[in-house]
Amino acid sequence: MNKALSPIVSEFATEDEAESYDRWFRAKVEHSLQLAEDPYTRRIPHDEVMARARARIEEKIRENASRNLA
Repeated sequence: MNKALSPIVSEFATEDEAESYDRWFRAKVEHSLQLAEDPYTRRIPHDEVMARARARIEEKIRENASRNLA
């Protein structure tokens, strides 16, 4: 049934659109939950990411400094 919905009640024009969006949204959430459980998509804490980035930046600074001295 494709009943029209009031714009005051719903942002969707019809019940079919609302149900379609709901199915899409639930599938996205389910996919995200599965990724969170996957050991290959391990979450890295912010502090660890920042420490790696700082180390890489410092490494590049040292490399550039040694090239300029040579």
